Parts: sequence; structure tokens; C-alpha cells
Amino acid sequence: MSQPSRPQARRSRPVLFRVVAGIAVLVLLGVGIGFWRQQRSAGDEGAFRTAMVERGNIRVAISSTGTLSATSTVTVGSQISGQVTEILVDFNDRVTQGQVLARIDPKTYEAQIAQGNAQIASARATLEQAQATQRNAALDYQRKAELVQRQLVARSDVDLARTALDQANAQVAAARAQIQQQTASTQTTRVNLDRTVIRSPVDGVVLTRSIEPGQTVAASLQAPELFTIAEDLSQMKIELAVDEADIGQVKPGQGVSFTVDAFPDRQFRGQVQQVRLAATTTNNVVTYPVVVAVDNSDGTLLPGLTVNAEIEVSRRDDVLKVANAALRFKPASQPAGAAPAGLRGGTGMIDDLATFVATLELTPAQQAAFDADAAAARARQEEMRKAMETAAQNAQRAGGSAGGMPPGMVIQRAGQGGGASGQMRQRMLERFQQNFAGFLASLDDAQRQAVQRQLAGLAGARRVTVYRLENGQPVPVQVRVGASDGTSTEIAGAVKAGDLLVTGERASVQ
Repeated sequence: MSQPSRPQARRSRPVLFRVVAGIAVLVLLGVGIGFWRQQRSAGDEGAFRTAMVERGNIRVAISSTGTLSATSTVTVGSQISGQVTEILVDFNDRVTQGQVLARIDPKTYEAQIAQGNAQIASARATLEQAQATQRNAALDYQRKAELVQRQLVARSDVDLARTALDQANAQVAAARAQIQQQTASTQTTRVNLDRTVIRSPVDGVVLTRSIEPGQTVAASLQAPELFTIAEDLSQMKIELAVDEADIGQVKPGQGVSFTVDAFPDRQFRGQVQQVRLAATTTNNVVTYPVVVAVDNSDGTLLPGLTVNAEIEVSRRDDVLKVANAALRFKPASQPAGAAPAGLRGGTGMIDDLATFVATLELTPAQQAAFDADAAAARARQEEMRKAMETAAQNAQRAGGSAGGMPPGMVIQRAGQGGGASGQMRQRMLERFQQNFAGFLASLDDAQRQAVQRQLAGLAGARRVTVYRLENGQPVPVQVRVGASDGTSTEIAGAVKAGDLLVTGERASVQ
């Protein structure tokens, strides 16, 4: 039985060997195919990383934090001292104007009123006594005045009677003044008695209550705070602290979006109401308070919530935009400080101005004036470009640099320094005002101001060089840079939606 098993074992060994060899071949084949696909994919992607020029919206916002509060908050205090005997409202209670909130023990003031009434009665009795003396003195003086005519009494007696009458009149006046004084004092006490009843000055909601029944209120130096009432929680406000570097972009009427930790899945809206001038300095950081009005008709938001807000300072809709990395790319082969070779015409001020002028309602005569000035300006630019090329060629033949340019000619290298300096900007404005003097003279005041503002913006615009991928190679193109949201930036010039701009170079595969 054991002899037939040996040939069977010999036959199984070649089969096992063939299976293992086949598996090894398949593994090597899979690795080869994967490597081939990787190489092909790398070849298809090319040597550059790119970002596509897209058409979309750019939203520029300033982030800040603040606290929600009621638009109007009233602190209710006490003008008198005493013991609190009754509290009629509590936290979150709605109150109306004139509603009783609390009462202070009135016994002291009631006793003072009773005392004042007694003093008034005493003063009135004194007045009646003085009036009786006055009547007696008047009769005595009248009798003696008649007798002195018949020389029955001495003149000195008449004088004494007159003096007594004057004294009686003075006593009557003093008694009347005493009554008025006591009446006024009692009226003051009545006012203080009325103040023992604490009433709400406005319609609103009780936010805080700072007293308890039996507590003594001391109002000797300042009015103690008893309640805090929010007048209207349907309209609230946020006080944001905006950094001094960003405050120049904030204007009343701008939209604000914000979130609160209490409702993390909801986003709320508000509007800038006021930019206050009272700056605050904390650790050498200067901030300005910005008041944001918020509609809280549904009562969701609560006073005191911490707010993370974004103020929308600018929004550009339906513009060309590209990733910021495309604006920073520079070929490794380009020497530092050198202008890109083969730079293509970007967005010149004449073309930008023509685009803006097309939006104005110009008369045929005004349009003709602009076309004539624009044609002359383009001709002058072409002459200057040719002169620059000739000077550059002469400098190369002489083995030098671009120092052989015509006197007074200035070159601003694309992509270096961003926007124009103040002096250069002023020169550009003056030159364009001279070149388009005829067109500007044909405009009315409103149109001229609009064109002047546009020229000022174009002169200060930042222009950079980007590299468009054409046939696998980066081609430099100058564009004008606009608004940026930190991720994408608005561009304008000799680019269009769908163009691929280079953002970086891929590492070569060995």
C-alpha cells in the first residue's frame, strides 16, 4: 500500500512549483502595470501644478467678536433710603410702564408728613394771632391819627401807634412765610413717600434683580441699582471690537453675518449701525467699537451671548477669480529681479478705462472725443514701447543693461512691488488727464467726477504677472488684481474663464 504513494508525491511537486511560479509572474506583472500607469499619469499631468480661472463671486469680510445686548437697557434705582418690604417682580418678568416693582417701608415718611401737617397748623394759628394783633394796631393807629388832628394826643403817640402797626404787619408776613415753608417741606416728604413705591419707567423685561425683601437700601451717596430692564428684546445690538487696520473699510449699512455658541447650526444676520470714534487701547492694540443692529423678532437671541461676526466690507459678483497660489508663482529659471521674458500685454489703463466708459450714458460727441483721445494715447504708448525695445537692443549689443533707455523713461517691472507708488500714481494720473483732456472737457460734473474716481482707482491698482499654461509651457501674462477673500483673488486682463494658471512646479520623477 505504501509503494504507490511515492510516484504520486513526485508528481505533486512539479504542480506546486508551477502554481507558485504563476503567482509570482502575476505579481510582477501587476507591479509593472502599476508602475507604467503611474509613469503615464505623471506624464499626462505635466511638470506643473495649475489652477483654473473661474467665474464667480468674491466676498471680502472682516472677522470680529462681540457681545449681544438689548438696544436700550434701563437701570432702576432708589432715590431714598429704607427697608424693602415687598418685591412684586422677578427675573424675566415682562413689565409695563408705571407698574409697581417693589415697595420700601413708608412709615418714616408718613410720620414726617404728620409732623409737617402739625407744623403747618401751628403756623396757621400763629398767623391768626398775628392778624389779630395787626387789626388791633390798625384801629389804634386810626384813632390816634384822628385825635392828633384835634390836638388831643401827642404826635409821639401817633408815631408809636404807626410803629406797632408796622410790626404787626411784619408778624403777619412772617407767619404766612412760615406756613409756606412748612407746606413745601411737607410736599418734599410726600414726594419721598411716593418714591417708596418703585415703578417701571418703561415697557420691557426684567433682566436682573439686585434686592431681596427685608434688605435695607442706602441712598445717601448714590442711587442703588435695584433692577435692570431691557426695553425691547425684539431689536438687539452687538458691540464689535474692530482692529484699527480694518476700521477704514467698515461703513454704516454693511451686512453682518454672525454665529453664537448657543445655536451653532444657525447663522444670523445684522447690519452695521454705527462706527464709534471712541478708540480703546489694550496691550498696544487699538480697536474701535462698531454697533450692529440685529432683528430678534422670534426671541431666539439672548442678551450677553458671545458673537463671532463677519462684516461684509466688499462683494464682487460674477468676476474672474483664481487661487492665490497662482499670483505667487515664479519660474525657477527666472533670475531674481528680472522681468519675465515674452510678457504679454495685460490689462492696460486705456482698456480698463474704455470698459468703464462703456457703462456711462455718453452722447455721440462725448464718445467720439473719448475714441479720439484713446487712439492718440495708444499711438503714444506704441511709440514708447518701440523706443524701449530699441534701447534694450542697443544695450544688449553694447553688453550693458537697460541703462541706454531714453532720458526720463521709467520701466515698472511687472509683478514687482504690486501697486504703483504715490509719486508714480500721481504722474500716471497727470499724464492720463493730459491725454484725455478733450474727453474730460466734454463731460458734465457728475460724469467727470466718476471718471476721475475710476482713473484714481486704476492708477493705484496692483498688477502682477501670472503664468498661463499653453502647450505644456508657462507663458507670462500681466493681470490686474482686485478683491481677495484670502483664498481666491479677482483678476482682470488677458485671461478668460477656463485658462490654467501655473501654481507650482512638480518634482521630476527619476
